[in-house]
Amino acid sequence: MKRLDLTLFLFCTICLWISGCKDLIEPSINKRQVTVEAPSDGFKTPLYKVSFWWDEVEDALKYRLQITSPGFSQPDRLVLDTLVTGNKFSANVDPGKYQWRLRAENGSSATDYSTPRSFEVLQSSIKGQSVELIQPANGLLTNNSRINLSWGTLYGATQYRVQIDTNNFVSESSLVFNQSFPGTTITFTPARDQVYQWRVRAENDTAQARWSAVNQFTVDRIPPQRVKALSPADNASITKPVTLQWENASGAIRYRLYVMKADSVTNYNDTFPVTTTDNNYNFQSGNSNERIYWKVAAIDAAGNIGVPSAARSFIIR
Repeated sequence: MKRLDLTLFLFCTICLWISGCKDLIEPSINKRQVTVEAPSDGFKTPLYKVSFWWDEVEDALKYRLQITSPGFSQPDRLVLDTLVTGNKFSANVDPGKYQWRLRAENGSSATDYSTPRSFEVLQSSIKGQSVELIQPANGLLTNNSRINLSWGTLYGATQYRVQIDTNNFVSESSLVFNQSFPGTTITFTPARDQVYQWRVRAENDTAQARWSAVNQFTVDRIPPQRVKALSPADNASITKPVTLQWENASGAIRYRLYVMKADSVTNYNDTFPVTTTDNNYNFQSGNSNERIYWKVAAIDAAGNIGVPSAARSFIIR
């Protein structure tokens, strides 16, 4: 091998080795620094909703954001201590003086905290404020018949109006749900399977806040189609390993495979039922002349489980 070719080969090998090691061994971020962007030190705002922003750190998986009042040197109370994915976070904060700091973390290491920055939230009317929706997460797809809705408190509010609709609030006279509550959580029971939008507005005796952001959730309680088993044929005599195959079912994102003993009821072992995203499974257990039953059911994105396929059996040769 020529000298230039050998050098290139060694360089590529080292690069691949480093890349592979990085996948297997989590890099330490202890000596890295996190750079915070906003709010700036000394920031003052009449808005109770404060947005935090920082630069992402390579190899970080999450960020720990802390807020104290009035500051970290002599804190009266810890206002917030939360883990955030991504590099932005918003929270409603009561009027007062605060400090915030941030550090990056992964599974085995963390950076130092950033230098604390001070900010002040000024007391003002709730008219220019809005609440933060907490759950369900925006875009949730669920098969639950009861949906828990919750939102954050807003300083100065005495009640919260919750509206739920299926037509993006085009007409407030035909909403699915429209009620006020003193608390910050309710349970909604959807009548139909469809997409719902929801929002919340804080209120008191003299003013109304702005509407929150509009989030949505989808209720789907319709199970996917029944799966059709393909092979092996029912009552087949076959050698190990046995490849169990079935057709892909419309709407399915994974499958639940049941493998049973000769009584067709008892799970073959603790492995079963097993969930897989494939439409086949390699079964390697079983003794000679043993009869084994199996069936499979489809599962959709909402978590609905379809009717299992007709049970089939095979005999290990």
